[in-house]
Amino acid sequence: MARGTSAETQAKRRSLKPLGRLIPFVMRYKGHVAAALFFLTLAGVTTLTLPLAVRRMIDHGFSSTDGTFIANYFSMLVVIAAVLALASACRYYFVVTLGERVVTDIRSSVFAHVTTLSPSFFDRSQSGEIISRLAADTTQIKSAVGATASVALRNIILGLGAVAMMVVTSPKLSGLVLAAIPVIVLPLVAFGRSVRAKSRLAQDTLANATAYASEQIGAVRTLQSFTNERLVTGKFSKAVEMAFEAARSSVLARALLTFVAIFTIFASVVAVLWFGSRDVLTGALSPGTLGQFLLYSVFAAGALGALSEVWGELSQAAGAAERLAELLDEQPTIKVPANPVPFPVPAKGEVSFHAVDFAYPTRPHRSAVHDLSFEVKPGETIAIVGPSGAGKTTVFALLQRFYDPNSGAVLVDGIDIRGADPVALRSRIATVPQDVTVFAASIRDNIAFGRPDASEEEIIAAAKAALVDEFVQRLPEGYNTMVGERGVTLSGGQRQRLAIARAVLRNAPILLLDEATSALDAESERFVQHALESLMGGRTTLVIAHRLATILKADRIIVMDDGRIVEQGTHAALVKKNGIYARLARLQFDSGNEAFERAAE
Repeated sequence: MARGTSAETQAKRRSLKPLGRLIPFVMRYKGHVAAALFFLTLAGVTTLTLPLAVRRMIDHGFSSTDGTFIANYFSMLVVIAAVLALASACRYYFVVTLGERVVTDIRSSVFAHVTTLSPSFFDRSQSGEIISRLAADTTQIKSAVGATASVALRNIILGLGAVAMMVVTSPKLSGLVLAAIPVIVLPLVAFGRSVRAKSRLAQDTLANATAYASEQIGAVRTLQSFTNERLVTGKFSKAVEMAFEAARSSVLARALLTFVAIFTIFASVVAVLWFGSRDVLTGALSPGTLGQFLLYSVFAAGALGALSEVWGELSQAAGAAERLAELLDEQPTIKVPANPVPFPVPAKGEVSFHAVDFAYPTRPHRSAVHDLSFEVKPGETIAIVGPSGAGKTTVFALLQRFYDPNSGAVLVDGIDIRGADPVALRSRIATVPQDVTVFAASIRDNIAFGRPDASEEEIIAAAKAALVDEFVQRLPEGYNTMVGERGVTLSGGQRQRLAIARAVLRNAPILLLDEATSALDAESERFVQHALESLMGGRTTLVIAHRLATILKADRIIVMDDGRIVEQGTHAALVKKNGIYARLARLQFDSGNEAFERAAE
């Protein structure tokens, strides 16, 4: 199977077929395509009239004593030059505009598609590598659509037109040229395959370097805290050196391709000129006819040489198109059913897990949860407790249908979520993660991310409920304050409150809360706890609990270990049982034995 896949990949690399994926994007703008083709053809035809004018000048103009002929002749050349210049300028405008428009659409389509992919795709992919495809690969495609394809078409028209005129001018000399074509084309095809493969390798190595840089820049504080600047810089230098070597190999292949093309083409022209000169000496050709044929042969040779260069560039673009096509061909594992089952209205917030087994796709032989069954009544608060790796976070991922269970079922309001629209499901859920995602935007925009269509009054009301307003009032720009990348200008407690405000604004019947750990100071913890109590009121809440205060407010505690539920009950009942919960609680909640036992009573 592996060998077959490799052979298939190699076969792909020998062609420009991946560029065919661009056609639907290009054909959205048929007007631009038609205009570009018209002016491109006009420029080519105008260029092909120049050798005719040269022959007439050589054979008739210099022997004429009439000065008017020469004046009219050169006036006509000026008109031809003006038409050629206008056609070339219009061609450039329409072609480059088309390239920019197409690449904009491709970037939007790829990004929109990537956002629909399931978390399992991102579990095995690097974000920096995806960004490289969106940036570097689309830039190469822009060059192909906006310039290279135009050059290719122009030279095809010019080359075919020149060959046709060569046959009309001198069939004998044309036969010599056509006989040389296999000598020219075969090396181009051979080198073109090498260019494509090396170009794809160069793009892949550059993407790896970009992914590494993105990861390290995102963790620059950790990097500097451990004084690993030299280590990281060294690794990145090696990565970009590998990208450089791959790029240099690709450039060398293209340079050899260009050398072979130009040498064989113009060697053929010299041979034709030698035979043509002999025909002029014998009177079989006029000097003007030989000049005309020579210019057409130069046009044809130049067109073929340009096409060899274009082939290398199109090979690079084909590699980029192939990488983007891989993203577009990636299908989400979580799909919208053909006939999704609607959730009941109004929402109740009931949650049920029935005999759920699940293993992550990246670790298929190790179950994250096993035979998981529990029910949460509307408005009930459930605290989930357990050691690291027990499966607590997996419960949240399954409930939001980021993954489907391998067996069993997850129900929300009596509906198996596999039969529902994932968007409808997630609209009923608000989340407050432990590791809060804050965007490089204003505080207002970060809160509004919970519900983008919310009014200004609703945003401020949510901020006040989450006690965000308390610190926003001290900021000079208030809700318009930019918080920096990942909310770097905010404290841990402020980021937590921002996430709570986002959940308040969403106003969903089900709340998933992963409490922040001891990263918060006492004052921040007090603010966050107060905001959480306000948020949890009247909602079905599942909370991965790290605080004793939250445990005590829960209606029920679920204790997980190794993907299974090992205990259930209230805090007092589980402490008296003196099982795994009692042991975990004493270790996890730094409140002292006396306070702990009082809470149990």
